[in-house]
Amino acid sequence: MRNLGSAGGIYADLSIPITQRATRLLVDVLAVIHSRLFEQAVEHDGLVNLGVTGNALDELFDAHSSVRVIGTTVLETVNSAENASSAGASLGCSTSFKKTSLSGEMKHEESAREAVSAKKTMSGPEVHRVNFGSVGSALNKVVQTLPNQRLWLLIDEWSEVPIDLQPLLADLLRRAVFPIKGVTVKIAAIEQRSRLFTPDSSVGNIGLELGADLSTALNLDDFMVFDNDEEKAVSFFRTLVLKHVQVALEAESMSAPMSEISFISQGFTQTNAFDEAVRACEGVPRDVIHILSHAAQKANDELISVGDVRTAAQQWYQASKDTAVSSHVKAKSLLTWIVDKVIKERQTKAFLLEVGTRDDLIDFLYDARVLHVLRKSMSAQDEPGKRFHVYGIDYGCYVDLIKTNRAPRGFLDLGINTPSISIIVPRTDFRSIRRCVLNLRDFYGQVEVTSGSGTN
Repeated sequence: MRNLGSAGGIYADLSIPITQRATRLLVDVLAVIHSRLFEQAVEHDGLVNLGVTGNALDELFDAHSSVRVIGTTVLETVNSAENASSAGASLGCSTSFKKTSLSGEMKHEESAREAVSAKKTMSGPEVHRVNFGSVGSALNKVVQTLPNQRLWLLIDEWSEVPIDLQPLLADLLRRAVFPIKGVTVKIAAIEQRSRLFTPDSSVGNIGLELGADLSTALNLDDFMVFDNDEEKAVSFFRTLVLKHVQVALEAESMSAPMSEISFISQGFTQTNAFDEAVRACEGVPRDVIHILSHAAQKANDELISVGDVRTAAQQWYQASKDTAVSSHVKAKSLLTWIVDKVIKERQTKAFLLEVGTRDDLIDFLYDARVLHVLRKSMSAQDEPGKRFHVYGIDYGCYVDLIKTNRAPRGFLDLGINTPSISIIVPRTDFRSIRRCVLNLRDFYGQVEVTSGSGTN
């Protein structure tokens, strides 16, 4: 989805009516689907009958590319009439010895012609339109011509679509794609930055409703976040990084490790060094690649150690994240306050926010990848009826504290007397959840006091 659009930025241009932005988005998405289907049909011409599929693809193209003009209409009518008449007479007389003859002629001609012409002129902008029924019918015909009548539609980077347009794009899928037999749709999205559904009293619900229209099949955080499942996370990233290493070395005609065990033994001083990189990346694949790249440069010809990983993680944090956060003064202030409250005071690395809490600064820090959602919708016995998200603070925020007495010693502060024990949070039972909840009102109250004292 991040490849759609142009330099004009029509999708995010709020000066353009949402109906036009949404329709343009739908047209572009359908155009990509049509293009990809055509490419696949040509590439697999031995499996796909282009004579049949081509006609269906043409119908799909026509269904999503219709244009109408909205503007003023001018109707011009021209009348013309012509009349012509003529008259003439002649008289002749001839005389001879034998007879006398008299001849005469009279002629009258009249003609009339009338012409009427009309011209209709329309002026105004061309506006795209998408008929969901036509699109669905055309796409259904395409599917019927495919091998086994099966089509997989994989949509990546859903969160790149402006959030106000996401329900409208989801509605296209619900009306035009989901009803088709043989079509499987998978969407990769960040839950906190996605809106698939919005209620509308005038036209009914718009978009896709979780549970009714689709379900969450897989949460990648369960496999990628170290604090959720250490074994799964390390296994995932070992496989991921090994494949990157193999491709890079083979491109340079160099021998590459063939197994994960040989990869770890050839690249790291100990297994814990790679585990530390997985912990440092906080479940973000591109971060682990950058951290290991910096660590390899620091190690030079030696094997990568835990110290190399920590130094690299701090460098990567300062280069890629701290600069962006520092540009937002209030967000930087909130992050510093969170680090003081959670890490330095409680000596933990995570905190809780109640589900439904909306805060622009928290969203900014989440988008900047310095806060990470580790667990979702947690409940607690001492807070009945409330559910919480568990947020983790980025490794780069506290890596310089690891060897000090302020280093995080647990996951959450549950009031346990042995803070050196790393706490694995139970799914439905917290012993003292109030100690874990971050109260943002304290931060904003502190900001107001500071601002008030500054103005006096």
